[in-house]
Amino acid sequence: MASDPKTDLHRYLRTAREVLLWKLEGLSDYDVRRPLTPTGTNLLGLVKHVATTEQGYFGACMGRTFPETLPWEQQIDDGTDPNADMFATADESREDILSLYARVAEFSDGVISELPLDAPGVVPWWPEERRYVTLHLLLVHMVAEVNRHAGHADILREGLDGAAGLRAGVTNMPEQDWVGYRERLEQVAKEASGRA
Repeated sequence: MASDPKTDLHRYLRTAREVLLWKLEGLSDYDVRRPLTPTGTNLLGLVKHVATTEQGYFGACMGRTFPETLPWEQQIDDGTDPNADMFATADESREDILSLYARVAEFSDGVISELPLDAPGVVPWWPEERRYVTLHLLLVHMVAEVNRHAGHADILREGLDGAAGLRAGVTNMPEQDWVGYRERLEQVAKEASGRA
């Protein structure tokens, strides 16, 4: 049976969403918010960012209106806080952000289901030569975007408590001595750098 490209892309988007959200499960409010890289990347901020991005691409870019105003978008647009979607404020609870993402996903799923892959859209912040798009291109873009940030979340979560893998019940990680494996890789890196 031939697969349907829209169904395939939508499935990959849904799976990527699940993976990203799973990386927050079981962590304290502090751990999902704290900056874990020099540029401040944090788990809850990744979810807020993806929610913001997804509602923009499947909303305004496709001529649809997400029924809520995201207050931090004005801060991003006017440059007062260009990273306002990359962290949850102290007043925004984890539940607030996760609930927003669920509403965005439902909205996006509706747009994706309603429109054909060749439905036209416009991404005004992209360069002129690329800004006229289709739903197909935006689906590909968002599958890549969400998976990219799910990969960030993979690494952040592993650094926090060692949890690794694709999703609950599917770790896709071999059983092995990870300390010994890491030590072996460190030795290989030292040997290779000595040859340079």
